[in-house]
Amino acid sequence: MSDAILQTRNLKKRFGALAATDDVSIDLRAGEIHAIIGPNGAGKSTLIAQICGGLAPDSGTVHLMGRDVTQDSTADRARAGLARTFQISALAMEDTVLENVVLGALGASGRPWQFWTRALSDRSLTAIAEAALERVGLIDQRHMRCAALSHGQRRQLEVAVALTLSPKAFVMDEPMAGLGAEGSHQMTALLDQLRAEAPILLVEHDMDAVFALADRISVLVYGKVIASGSVDEIRSSSTVRVAYLGEEA
Repeated sequence: MSDAILQTRNLKKRFGALAATDDVSIDLRAGEIHAIIGPNGAGKSTLIAQICGGLAPDSGTVHLMGRDVTQDSTADRARAGLARTFQISALAMEDTVLENVVLGALGASGRPWQFWTRALSDRSLTAIAEAALERVGLIDQRHMRCAALSHGQRRQLEVAVALTLSPKAFVMDEPMAGLGAEGSHQMTALLDQLRAEAPILLVEHDMDAVFALADRISVLVYGKVIASGSVDEIRSSSTVRVAYLGEEA
């Protein structure tokens, strides 16, 4: 669609005989959360890697804000506003909360990494970092070491790092993973607020969170989108129940 913030067109990726991504075309529109669900081995991680630049597709394209970014590096896509959070934390555990976010702001600025030794004294970078921490509710923890945070707080910190990119779109890989009921509730509330700032492509196994948040859901099975629609449409689909939820039609 012409109004898509993020879009894939006919992405294909094979590993030998396995079609990990099989002609996948999806889009993400302003103000929405588009959830990608599917069983383990469905190709979700492969799809996210192609969208974010970690893996080149065999064919097809990725577009951000109408521009073809298929050949762009991960760093170039991030600087263009594609903000990713990871299933497994990529935080620097021995650094402070503020240092982690300043590092994100430094990367977003495009300045050389040699600047890192002076970054914490740069008020423009610390202001960006502190605003992001305020946004996710971690400003009071800014001087704590990351290792001292709870699992849920680390998830919030990953979102703060992503916010330093002034994102055009978020790509979030299982942000609820490892969270208890209270943590999932807090993260759900945060993502619900963030969609107004930038739309979210959400890969998630927590179906309560998906059904609470998603404007649209696409179901990926064996690398192929088998259904796409509203929460009610996906819930009522016999195809989805058989292929993903494991129920009889």
